[in-house]
Amino acid sequence: MARIHRIGLMLLAGCSATALSGCDGANSVASPGAGTVIVNPTPAPTPAPTPTPTPGFTAADFASNDGEGSSGITITPEEQLEIAESGENVVVDGSNAISGLLAANAAATLTATDMSTVDGFFDTAQYIGALNGQGDTAFRGWTCNSTAANFGSARACTDLPMAKPATTPDVSACISGTADGGVVNGFRLCTLPNQINGNYTLPYVAGVIYQISGVVQVGVDRGISGTAGTVGDLTIEPGVVLAADDDNANNDALLVNRGSQIHAVGTADKPIIFTSGQSLTTGGVSAASQGQWGGVVLLGRAPTAVCATGTGPNNADGSSTTCQNTIEGFAEPHLFGGTAKNDSSGEMEYVQINYSGIAISEGNELQSLTLGGVGSGTTIDHLQTYNSSDDGIEFFGGTVNLKHLALIGADDDSLDTDHGWRGMIQYVVIAQKPGGSTDDSFAFEIDSNNGEDLLPRQYGQVANVTVIHTSGTPGALRIRGGADYHFYNMVLKTPQPCLNIIARENSQADRTTVRAADTSKQDLGPPMFTSVYFACSGR
Repeated sequence: MARIHRIGLMLLAGCSATALSGCDGANSVASPGAGTVIVNPTPAPTPAPTPTPTPGFTAADFASNDGEGSSGITITPEEQLEIAESGENVVVDGSNAISGLLAANAAATLTATDMSTVDGFFDTAQYIGALNGQGDTAFRGWTCNSTAANFGSARACTDLPMAKPATTPDVSACISGTADGGVVNGFRLCTLPNQINGNYTLPYVAGVIYQISGVVQVGVDRGISGTAGTVGDLTIEPGVVLAADDDNANNDALLVNRGSQIHAVGTADKPIIFTSGQSLTTGGVSAASQGQWGGVVLLGRAPTAVCATGTGPNNADGSSTTCQNTIEGFAEPHLFGGTAKNDSSGEMEYVQINYSGIAISEGNELQSLTLGGVGSGTTIDHLQTYNSSDDGIEFFGGTVNLKHLALIGADDDSLDTDHGWRGMIQYVVIAQKPGGSTDDSFAFEIDSNNGEDLLPRQYGQVANVTVIHTSGTPGALRIRGGADYHFYNMVLKTPQPCLNIIARENSQADRTTVRAADTSKQDLGPPMFTSVYFACSGR
């Protein structure tokens, strides 16, 4: 067994405050910066002695099988606990794990994995959680602060998204292709066209906010081959604010179609902000505001495991030339998927997406960021979602990798992956709204849309994760659908059990999510945990 007990807990010096910004020295010590090699050699591991069980700690404190539904396929809490304990350097019965947004006490001393030895995508990052102690400012500046997570940034999420100009820009500030949307609270609104083709740039102009009214599409779907439709190429300059139309009854959203690209590259001190129309009015939003517009959707030509009727099926290599699917959240069909694993939908860096997420119908929703078949050639780095009424980010297949995610206040799942996504993520802060969100809200929801053995099989590798789970959901990490996952360097705090592993469709003798590895099925076996500190059931 790999359960590790720490005796004589050591507090992080000077850092017992709830918020990161409250830590002494947080403003004066330069961040090592995620992406920088941290010189902290890992000592050679020594075998841990057989532990003595913590009094009062049970398998039911650690895991739940609630949600198995009518399948009759059970993965008991005891089995889930054994899966976690079979990992390397794992604490299953930890407590007092997080101070603000930092790994604290025994969690901070847990030996981390050198992620650069796992894959070249990962930085070294030999520490537990998303932040390397109180001096790490990697999440500061480009984020906004909230009651759920204070990053020490200059702006609160409920503040105006842009400083009000001394003089309202006149209509001449609206660039060609936009229309005058009037003036709100001293800001000039320039309404975007609903179709953007060719090269189009939104320049930063003080006091100008670009309005998304209805669905704004970039390009026209180019098909699996990438040669069919019209190319769109949207560039957004640092500091630009894009806001939805709060007078529009339609679902406002920005949609980048398959074969087109977005280049939304902000900076640490000038992030690009997507927000609601309500947030443009002083006091117009609160910590409870959510679901005020649709969100951002990127569609690409990387493989998906779930194929639309009449297309596919796909294989382990994702090489089907017919498999594609329709993204959810729209009345009109918009397709994603293909064979281009390295497909690029562009770049999104130093970006906030606030107050979004709309449910069209049950199971048909828009999240803050929706990724359909997005390929590994796409760059998503330094991205915050705030108060989505659905998920923070949802993946539908694809191979995209991401870094520096702040997923704050999602009312449903913070990170939802399915349709055979195969990718990597590093540096993630997940903090649900204080007081909890919906009763079916998970930090991670990992699924396959009931296609347990569809190919490519989902495989996510996630490192340097800090999870503050607050909802009444029976489990912070829901893993089902036969998906493969490996968590590294993670610290998790929840008032509920930590794990909720489910198997469906197959038999009790062939429980897809936890069965042994099988190369013929592209199955790596049960979920894997390395250098993970769990603090479950309010411990």
